[in-house]
Amino acid sequence: MEIKREALVNQISDPSAIWDLIIIGGGATGLGVAVDAASRGFKTLLLEQSDFAKGTSSRSTKLVHGGVRYLAQGNIGLVVEALRERGILLRNAPHLVRNESFIIPNYSWLNAVFYSVGLSVYDLLAGKRSFGRSRLISNHELIQRIPNIQQKGLKAGVLYHDGQFDDARLAVSLALTAIEQGATLLNYFRVTSLSKQGDKINGLAVTDMETSISYNLKAKTVINATGVFVDEILVMDAPEAGPMVRPSQGVHLVFDKSFLGSHDALMIPKTKDGRVLFAIPWHDRTLIGTTDTPLDAHQMEPKALEEEIQFILDTSAVYLTKIPTRKDVLSVFAGLRPLAAPQGESQKTKEISRSHKLMLSPSGLVTITGGKWTTYRKMAEDTVNLAIQSGGLPKRPCKTKTLYLHGFRESVDWKDSFFVYGSDAISVKALTRENPAWKEALDPRLPYIRAEIIWAVRNEMARRIEDVLARRTRALFLDARAAMAMAPVVAHLMAGELNKDERWEKEQLLSFNSIAKNYILNG
Repeated sequence: MEIKREALVNQISDPSAIWDLIIIGGGATGLGVAVDAASRGFKTLLLEQSDFAKGTSSRSTKLVHGGVRYLAQGNIGLVVEALRERGILLRNAPHLVRNESFIIPNYSWLNAVFYSVGLSVYDLLAGKRSFGRSRLISNHELIQRIPNIQQKGLKAGVLYHDGQFDDARLAVSLALTAIEQGATLLNYFRVTSLSKQGDKINGLAVTDMETSISYNLKAKTVINATGVFVDEILVMDAPEAGPMVRPSQGVHLVFDKSFLGSHDALMIPKTKDGRVLFAIPWHDRTLIGTTDTPLDAHQMEPKALEEEIQFILDTSAVYLTKIPTRKDVLSVFAGLRPLAAPQGESQKTKEISRSHKLMLSPSGLVTITGGKWTTYRKMAEDTVNLAIQSGGLPKRPCKTKTLYLHGFRESVDWKDSFFVYGSDAISVKALTRENPAWKEALDPRLPYIRAEIIWAVRNEMARRIEDVLARRTRALFLDARAAMAMAPVVAHLMAGELNKDERWEKEQLLSFNSIAKNYILNG
């Protein structure tokens, strides 16, 4: 399915058209809402000021999980909901979600028993959607499975199962699913104001960031699904609105796969400051994170703080015998969690609920925030249900529990780098017959070929170098220096597809390199 931006833009050209729902925000939540609403037959439009999943939704720890930490906090309801959604997501997108084995190393028998019992409860809560039973494993088996584990004082391990995925690729799959269901999606469209009839919202004004053309659109319901930016839309609606979100930053470091040296993931349940840290095999690399740092401000490109980087390196050194250092970091990335602003005295973000929060403003604006990737579908279902009530839309049942996502493929070869395309993989590879030069690798350090750039532009709405190297492929997240080396070729290929000139290529390279340098750890 080739997607032309001009055709999508043309769908909003009629100023008299009334949309059932206009969704602001193209991250996990907004995309999920678009899929849900469109699959129910509602006339649906999604607007994203940057690229889909540009923010938090491409910067997660790559886990589809119930949340062992939330179980320890006693948040049983959230865990049960997340475990249920984990099972639904594995069934609906098996080309992007996989069953992963996690191991908790224990250096005291008391902890081994504690986590073994706790994870048995985790299994019980998962019920028929369990990914596999947890079990206590011996010292010997643990060392065999993770040879690089620190063995001194090691007593036993606890093995359990959870899900792992590629977040940005799931976002692309959701975007394409929404379009297939009849929704209109536009990236690089910034909402500038909300319009009202009396005191009720009846639409909004939006500007195409590529052409600077503005549009006034009408809607029965407007949904604010902008993550850490929800307060900006709330202020458009009511200038006196107080903050609804308190952003928290999470940082991840990416290393060569040899630092973990295992197909299993490592879960450190309690670091020196009470956090959880993961070391996960991901796209032939080792990903280690995350942190949980409260912030007072947010930006489109958050930067890792020095203390966050050091925390990950120091904690890794305690548990791994191959100790990662700054010079070993292939990429560093930071993401912001849109946590509900604390109402009481506590300012500790790890104590703020990860449950999602829905709010209906007096104007009819529906705002959804909080939550996590695993529960995106349930968040979307709840949001559309409220939008039906708010906008006086006909009641129609949710269909997403059994809706296969774009690219659905049950049989997956996880060693083939094209697995992220699911059923589209054959078509991506077929592009090399259109032009044999597109079979060439972009950089020897990563598995991507030129045909993937062409596919991203033609079929996945990629508009800029960053869209391709950060989210359609994961080059920037896997090896930032390799991504920068690829960028000139990517710019040239994209320019050919988008009918852009050499000046555009140079501007794109400057812009991408400015962003990419923040993913490189110097010193």
